[in-house]
Amino acid sequence: MKSTTISTFSELLDVCTSENKKIYEIVQANETALHEISEEELKRMVKHTLDAMKDAINTGLKSKEMSMSGLCGDDCFRLQKRFEKKPALFGNLYEKITTYALATIEENLRMGKIAACPTAGSCAIVPSVIVATSEQLNVSENDQINALITAGEIGRIISNKVALAGAVAGCQAECGVASAMAAGALCQILGGTPEQILNAVALAMKNLLGLTCDPVCGLVEIPCVKRNPFLAIHAVTAAELAISDIKTKIPLDEVIDTLEQTGKLMSPMLKESSQAGLAKTKTAIQLEKKLLNN
Repeated sequence: MKSTTISTFSELLDVCTSENKKIYEIVQANETALHEISEEELKRMVKHTLDAMKDAINTGLKSKEMSMSGLCGDDCFRLQKRFEKKPALFGNLYEKITTYALATIEENLRMGKIAACPTAGSCAIVPSVIVATSEQLNVSENDQINALITAGEIGRIISNKVALAGAVAGCQAECGVASAMAAGALCQILGGTPEQILNAVALAMKNLLGLTCDPVCGLVEIPCVKRNPFLAIHAVTAAELAISDIKTKIPLDEVIDTLEQTGKLMSPMLKESSQAGLAKTKTAIQLEKKLLNN
């Protein structure tokens, strides 16, 4: 069986429609044909990534070790303590998503094992949404794997147009894309159609266009750490809207074209160089001097 070349979301939707298949089913058929492996072997590979995500969450939940800079590392601990005293306004699932996101991204700061999804600086968004929601809704491991395959295909197609790197297109291409991937994955978990899934991706991505990458002290810590839980919740909102048949007015491929254009128009000073934005605020400059003197 030959693999089908898919480079845009409109092509993906056309194939899903013509073959009456889910996005993950199309990906499975393509990947098994391309790499000459069985579906079982492909799923084992995806499970390995899913397990790494869960391990990062579990390890991060138990640690409050600070990063080498000393700037971050105990936010997950603080959030858990707060929720022990007073539940979150949005309920238990909100608590899980936000704590799992902080647990994962803080593991990244400690040089722990994480799954870059799609990048290290955005590694917590997809895992926190998939794992927390699956625990809450008692989702099977197979369905979690299918959701992760769906997220991967979303990231792959976006990367055909835009390099997923803050240095190329700002954080819209890292945390922004991760949030879009998570929205699509969650929509899959909730039983969404391919069209609803792609609407979730578009709704998430549209509202993150222009997100800059201006890390304080040149480290993937401020504002990166707290950005992960924020955009995990952002993904849930997109999925909830899409599963309700709320549709994007701008086609997803055009949203990705806009992502690329915005990245090109963005100043290099706001693309991971730490030459402007939050990285050059008065406090950030003081923090940088302090780190250099240590």
